[in-house]
Amino acid sequence: MNSFTRYDVGPRLSEMAVHNGVVYLAGQIAEQNPDANITQQTVEVLSHIDRLLAKAGTDKTAILQCQIFLKDIGDIRAMNEVWDAWVPAGNTPPRATVQAELATPNLLIEVVVTAALRG
Repeated sequence: MNSFTRYDVGPRLSEMAVHNGVVYLAGQIAEQNPDANITQQTVEVLSHIDRLLAKAGTDKTAILQCQIFLKDIGDIRAMNEVWDAWVPAGNTPPRATVQAELATPNLLIEVVVTAALRG
């Protein structure tokens, strides 16, 4: 039997779904400080990812794939500084980073993660 669970279900999306040992996160954005710079927004987004993965029973060492969307690809250096300090050495996941028009003008970054469950 396949197991399937949605977490933090809203009217438009769920923050996370877990199916057959794989965790799928919705795009994570910075919501606490709409005027934050790319460094602050990246820190917030990665903390959302940590929180959601922990809720599912896994962590960032089990990320299978990561997609990063930047409003301005010129922010990649500052974003990578935060990323490099966050991602565990030896557990860097496959990743794509692209420039994209995001949902609102103040959003500078959105990150989508797929991870394996532990255990």
